[in-house]
Amino acid sequence: MNIILYLLNIIQQLYKQNCFLIQFLCKYIPLKQWAFDDSHSPKYQKFKIDKLPKIISFKQEWNWTDLIAYYKKRYNKIIKPVFRHRECDVPTGCTCPQCKAPYHYLMWNDGKKKSQLLCKVCQSLFSTASKGRFSKIYVLRCPHCNNALVHKKDRKHFIVHKCVNPKCSYYLNNLKKVSKKDIEEDYGKNKYKLHYIYREFNINFFTIDIKSLPKNTSSLKFSKFDKNVMGLCLTYKINLGLSLRKTAQALNDIHGISISHQQVANYCKTAAICIKPFTDNYDYRSGKVFTADETYIKVKGIRGYIWFIMDAVKRSIIGYRISCERDVGSCILAMRMAFAHFKKLPEGFRFIADGYSAYVLAAQQFLREFGDNFKFDITQVIGLTNDDAVSAKFRPYKQMIERLNRTYKASYRPTNGFNNIDGANYDLALWVTYYNFLRPHKFNRYKVLNEIEDLKYISNMPGKWQMLIALGQQTILERQSRLLFLDSEPEVKA
Repeated sequence: MNIILYLLNIIQQLYKQNCFLIQFLCKYIPLKQWAFDDSHSPKYQKFKIDKLPKIISFKQEWNWTDLIAYYKKRYNKIIKPVFRHRECDVPTGCTCPQCKAPYHYLMWNDGKKKSQLLCKVCQSLFSTASKGRFSKIYVLRCPHCNNALVHKKDRKHFIVHKCVNPKCSYYLNNLKKVSKKDIEEDYGKNKYKLHYIYREFNINFFTIDIKSLPKNTSSLKFSKFDKNVMGLCLTYKINLGLSLRKTAQALNDIHGISISHQQVANYCKTAAICIKPFTDNYDYRSGKVFTADETYIKVKGIRGYIWFIMDAVKRSIIGYRISCERDVGSCILAMRMAFAHFKKLPEGFRFIADGYSAYVLAAQQFLREFGDNFKFDITQVIGLTNDDAVSAKFRPYKQMIERLNRTYKASYRPTNGFNNIDGANYDLALWVTYYNFLRPHKFNRYKVLNEIEDLKYISNMPGKWQMLIALGQQTILERQSRLLFLDSEPEVKA
């Protein structure tokens, strides 16, 4: 009996220890790993993008004539113009800012002061000096406390709105995460992002034309060389990654063709102008998982950025963009190219990127522009180590796009930078074409990623480049004829 009691006592003590450990884990160590944007550390709040605000619109689709007709039908009440005992001194051009009623339905509401007008139709009060509240089209409110957002800063492409309510639940929860030492310091709270912030873009990136055809193209009439020399230039320059001068030297040493490096550059520019519409408009039949990243290049010695979006299943580059700044606009334009053949995102769609906030902002803008058809979340893979469950699971996709960056950098390095942004665009368009249609990939058993029927029976690479130029010209002609048809189509009047 003593042994049994002793063992029961030990079991009871172990049970208490287990309960204590479970309580400790539940209180201080989360059992479910958080994604990066839900991190408890206030140091990373500046990388977090808040959800969209509440938008209260003041735009009215009805006017004074609709109100008069409604009163007559509903209440059998006829609203007549104001009966005046003396000559009307209301300005002739004055209208009600609410219902747009003319001056016949307006009267002074403050006697001899004559500073406030009353509309007889909608009973609105307003001043002649300014429209006041009627000048606002909409009001932005905080989704947490419903307070109106305050206009704080003006940036190049957006306006920063901020919730300054000290009793906002979002602000109070973030304030709890800040250490007491920082709070006691002067301007200690300013180190962290505590208030709700919304960025309102003042430029519509969805109306920018990303598929415009070139206005001025170089001629394909060869005065000194033929199209085969052009194919050789593209093969040495793009496929083998040689510089312009080494390409010219290789043509002279191997083929006995004396050509200048500037002529090689002209051939590459002409080919890029012809091929780019075909590459951009090709239907890659993308899957459900996209991965994106940005890397830097040098343009005139100044840092520029390249945005890549890759189909994680087929490994094709479906979106790309060169920009002088690492901004949200370029990210949106690259996403538009990647989503060009989607009318609606497939179920289970996933977009994988790093912790840069531009991707989350771009996803918000797609939601605002297209609604639930293009509603998607950004899966963020943070850092170089798998500190959370999300990074550990989706790390291979991030490594995939990083490997693409290194592959491009290997071909970019011999150029030592570009002289202008146009040269960078032409070079990138040719390289993306080579990567998607001509380059054998180990992933695909040393076959190309996208097989084109017209290229199967061409045995050499210069001939394939010539065929791609022909396909690009065909794409340009088809788009031009489509645009001419749309312009010539008569308008249908209701």
